[in-house]
Amino acid sequence: MISIIMGIYNCADTLTEALDSIANQTYTDWELIMCDDGSSDKTYEAAEKYIQEHSEYKIKLLRHKKNKGLNQTLNDCLKVASGEYIGRMDADDISLPTRFEKEIAEFKKDPNLSVVSCPMIYFDENGEWGVGKCDNNYPQKGDLVFGTVHAHAPCLIKREAIRAVKGYSVGKRLLRVEDWHLWIKIYASGRYGKNLEEPLYKMRDDQKATKRRKFRYRLNEAYMSRLAVSTFNLPKVMYLYSLRPIAVGMLPTALYNYLHKRKMNR
Repeated sequence: MISIIMGIYNCADTLTEALDSIANQTYTDWELIMCDDGSSDKTYEAAEKYIQEHSEYKIKLLRHKKNKGLNQTLNDCLKVASGEYIGRMDADDISLPTRFEKEIAEFKKDPNLSVVSCPMIYFDENGEWGVGKCDNNYPQKGDLVFGTVHAHAPCLIKREAIRAVKGYSVGKRLLRVEDWHLWIKIYASGRYGKNLEEPLYKMRDDQKATKRRKFRYRLNEAYMSRLAVSTFNLPKVMYLYSLRPIAVGMLPTALYNYLHKRKMNR
């Protein structure tokens, strides 16, 4: 029923914990597709070992000899996915046990949904430090100007919907915003999604995550904001919101971390 797609890259230390959280799901009708994106550590070997030790699970392992980026990596996973739904998972995060059970239940309540996601619990080496909240259960097209409307890592998407928009688009301007662009395409196709209010996923947000938030990716966020305005023919004054990611990217790291944690620590 569910094909979980996971790009893995230099995550040998966290991969097993992430995989265990999938194995411990109360919903058991799933397959997992991992693609190692040219790791330079023992990530691929850790994935192989897990498969060998857990032959009871349906797990496929792909490999890129060179790093191609998450967009292409997820597309390669999609090519071999057979489930009716596509689930996401990152290799350093944790899915809570009832995640897929509760997300599938929402699709049964409303068969017209194309996406279901939820807020995330944030944690680092010191434990949990914050919880996201659901700002809008049913996002509208205009909300895509301000950012991604569904958390990507804990989402569940109908395979029909993601295939209709030809999966993830690949390009330098889409790095680190692959989910935002995917939602724009899905909503532009006339489909919609829902956000649950209950956090069902734990995202590792530590110093390594901070280092990945580079300024060039903020420029990609600004591009996504402008794209949403043009795609949905929104008032041109909304182009001004594309300046926000740039302003955030110019903040000193210490100040950004303080504001980020203050926002999430509810």
